[in-house]
Amino acid sequence: MANSKRQLFIKRRLRVRNKLRKVNAGRVRLSVHRSNKNISVQLIDDVAGKTLASASTLEKDLGVVGKNNIEAAAKVGAAIAERAKKAGVSEAYFDRGGFLFHGKVKAVAEAAREGGLKI
Repeated sequence: MANSKRQLFIKRRLRVRNKLRKVNAGRVRLSVHRSNKNISVQLIDDVAGKTLASASTLEKDLGVVGKNNIEAAAKVGAAIAERAKKAGVSEAYFDRGGFLFHGKVKAVAEAAREGGLKI
């Protein structure tokens, strides 16, 4: 039976997340979610079960409200790197979820690296 796009996305997300958890146990996770209209990023401590910092295109202070392009993704990546420094996080592993590492997701990762976050 053919899988739908959603089923394939869920399988890909679970595969990526399970591989990352095995390799990077105890480290903070930089999780990315991309929708058709926005992109959001969270720094998550899985051991404590808490979100340490977050950034999104929905935030007015970033100046990219409602935009979902590569420039907006880069601003979100830079913002999460800055907030990670304030939270005392210098190293995290990148959880792309089921999204391909291309375009906006790649722009977030590169901007976070340029901002000083070791991914």
